[in-house]
Amino acid sequence: MTTFQPDTVPGQPPPPDSVHPRDSAPASPTSVSRLNDTIRGFIEKWGSVWVEGEITSWNVRGGNVFGRLKDGSTDATISFRLWSSTRQRLADDLAVGDHVIACVKADYFPRSGDFTFAVSAMRHVGLGDQLEKLERLRVALRAEGLFDPARKRALPFLPTVVGLITGEKSDAEKDVRRNAELRWPQVRFRTAYAAVQGDRCVPETIGALKALDADPEVDVIVIARGGGDPQTLLGFSDERLLRAVAAASTPVVSAIGHENDRPLLDDVADLRASTPTDAAKRVVPDVAEQRAIVAQLRSRLTMRLTQRVTTDIAHLEQLRSRPALRNPAGMLDQRAQQLWMQVSRGRDIIGRRWDAETRRAAELRATLRALSPASTLARGYAIAHLADGVIVRDAAQAPAGARLTVTVGRGSIAARSEGEIAEGDGASGDG
Repeated sequence: MTTFQPDTVPGQPPPPDSVHPRDSAPASPTSVSRLNDTIRGFIEKWGSVWVEGEITSWNVRGGNVFGRLKDGSTDATISFRLWSSTRQRLADDLAVGDHVIACVKADYFPRSGDFTFAVSAMRHVGLGDQLEKLERLRVALRAEGLFDPARKRALPFLPTVVGLITGEKSDAEKDVRRNAELRWPQVRFRTAYAAVQGDRCVPETIGALKALDADPEVDVIVIARGGGDPQTLLGFSDERLLRAVAAASTPVVSAIGHENDRPLLDDVADLRASTPTDAAKRVVPDVAEQRAIVAQLRSRLTMRLTQRVTTDIAHLEQLRSRPALRNPAGMLDQRAQQLWMQVSRGRDIIGRRWDAETRRAAELRATLRALSPASTLARGYAIAHLADGVIVRDAAQAPAGARLTVTVGRGSIAARSEGEIAEGDGASGDG
């Protein structure tokens, strides 16, 4: 403690450093330095205290940790400081949301008037209430399929209008707009402002989400805010907001805090962006990159077409160099000569075949004539038929008075039988 040496002047007010705070008055105030030093001397008498609570903030700077510890049943919090030398003796898995007991000693800085607690020991008790509730909610939503990648919708390549839900005049809004416009200058935004922490965060964010989701021009919705301790980001793990996001028909991008901040909204949204800047890069393409891609594709197309045309020209030249195309009339003449020879051969074969068949027909005709009864009749023989057409082969078939038809070499004559002629009575047997 600083030792103050009062140096009073008779008839004048004492110097502020010489006045103890309990003796201060309007005419004789104490100094800020004396007040802070008195407070520090009072606090140092408390000694070390064991306290139980939940870690709600854990920021590492230069190996030291600056954080906050929250009461388990109320909103009361204290700030603490954990030096790197002490941290080396503690468990490596201490993090936000852990339920711990810590040995702390009050520390007051007279120069700045800051009050904090230095941690000399800290160990786990269990999950903090908030973390435990979030874990139960996480398990329930995962069981319902709200985290399933299959239900997540793809973002459009180039949205007509980007819906943005963020705090009014926030850095997150500036980051999203600036980076999106740098990538695609013609991008259009429709912004709905909402509280990004506190009691109004969830209802206002849900209202903004429903309004943008009902707008037919909005193709994608970004929910963005800057970083913060887990206590301020609790609204983005609220079950009401998570179910509203899952029910939205428009793809939703979660851009909450920094890379290490992981509210449950990140798991339910169709796409998680690590920061608002990352969200801007995800929702719109980079016009420079797209132009480079188009130029590359055009170059590849030109090269492919040039190669194809060059190859086809070479093939055409090869075809034109072939004899058949060099002198197509020669090929026709050759084929015409072959055709003439084939026709002549066919005619010769058909002629010989025709003559042979003609001779064979004449032979068969002569044979048929020799066997025909007509040739017998031509030699003077006759055939007698009864009235019913039966040929008379026996004289007994034609008794006297029977009518006969006699066929000779040319024509037929009618006759009547006189009966059978005895063997020695008649004429010769020519008729």
